[in-house]
Amino acid sequence: FFACSVLILISVYIGINEYQNTLEQYEANQKIALQKISQAPDWSRVENTVHRKPTIMQIFVSGLHFDIGRLSDISEHSAVKLKQSQYSDEPLFAMFRNIDFSFIVQIIFSLFAILFTYDAINGERENGTLKLAFANSVSKAKYLIAKFSGIWLGLVIPLLIPILIAFLLLSAYNIPVTNTEWIHLGILVGLTILYITLFIGIGILVSTITRSSSLSFLLLLVIWIGGVFIVPRLGIMAAAQLVPVESIAQIEAKKQAYRQAQLNEMYSKLNKFNKTNITKGEENALLDKIDKESKNLHKEMEINILNNNRRLLEHLNNKKIAQQKLALKLARFSPVTSFKLGAMKLAATDLELKSRYEESMRTYRDDFIQYIGKKREETNGNHSSFGSFSGSEPKNGRDGIKLDTSDMLKFTSPTLDTSEIFASSLKDFSFLLISVMLSFVASFFAFLRYDVR
Repeated sequence: FFACSVLILISVYIGINEYQNTLEQYEANQKIALQKISQAPDWSRVENTVHRKPTIMQIFVSGLHFDIGRLSDISEHSAVKLKQSQYSDEPLFAMFRNIDFSFIVQIIFSLFAILFTYDAINGERENGTLKLAFANSVSKAKYLIAKFSGIWLGLVIPLLIPILIAFLLLSAYNIPVTNTEWIHLGILVGLTILYITLFIGIGILVSTITRSSSLSFLLLLVIWIGGVFIVPRLGIMAAAQLVPVESIAQIEAKKQAYRQAQLNEMYSKLNKFNKTNITKGEENALLDKIDKESKNLHKEMEINILNNNRRLLEHLNNKKIAQQKLALKLARFSPVTSFKLGAMKLAATDLELKSRYEESMRTYRDDFIQYIGKKREETNGNHSSFGSFSGSEPKNGRDGIKLDTSDMLKFTSPTLDTSEIFASSLKDFSFLLISVMLSFVASFFAFLRYDVR
């Protein structure tokens, strides 16, 4: 109970402070971005910067929150791309990573479950109490259920009390938790209990199929190390070998090579216009024809390059998706992967976090460009020159006059419905639940044949 209380409460306290600091930075950066827009010389030079808003669930499950970028430039001349992650700005934190509630559960409490269960059956046999217990009219099923229940209560109750205290900390620090986020936190607690229950079942199973408590402890330690640290990484490494994905440098090299080929092709087409054997009067007509043909070829070249870049990125994304799916399938042989993925999905800090934000930012970029174009038309229609006006307030930012951004569209962070989140994490819930049932059934049949002497 002491270990649970210290670890959980410290992690939540640090998470609350991190959330509050990140939220203050987010609000300050939003004001700075709006101020830069209003102080632009004119609407043709307006650029925006959109920041990723922190979420309350990151207090408990940070996931990829610190790994992906925090902002993206929004303009006609730049593509949407999240950049400046916290780990890139502060590499010291990347070295030691973040310790949150999900990390404590998947590493510390799974080890506690092993320590509670490695001698649950064979330790009783070594002490002679197992033989003494069955000298009475006690069935093996009742004994196993009582053992399982006692260990389960001994682990879950010390876990639930500091969790409830951590929830009170959210209220004490005035963290605005919505009803939807309370539901997500409740589901996260249920997933945590299911994860710990699985390690209890594995511990009792190994203790049942071995005669020595020292041997069962060694086996469980190997299972814990393999399940927590090795199997998830092996799955990712195997997927990288089975489904290779080109690096960004290789993609950029292909883009440059295609662009150069298109340029060479355009120049070869222009070289067909030979200025020899023409009169001076025909030279101007030829130059006009060359200029017109050059513009058409250049436009065609840019379209081809754009389509080629899109095809390369689409192929790269498809490869990445295939690699990711295979990696997760292989990594799910470890229960840690199922718990981690389920927790990250509940907190919306999962693998799709970056793509969700960038997709929303692309949609916002299109609307923002359309808004800027409309403002330019209004400004050009009402003013003969920058900074001048007749009968109305200037709408450009020269001479200390700010642009009117009162009707500017604001970026809205992407959100997921509870049903959508739960549906996406149902696979992980199901895997853990089935694993718990299989471990208990296997323990039951193994114990039925167990020699209590």
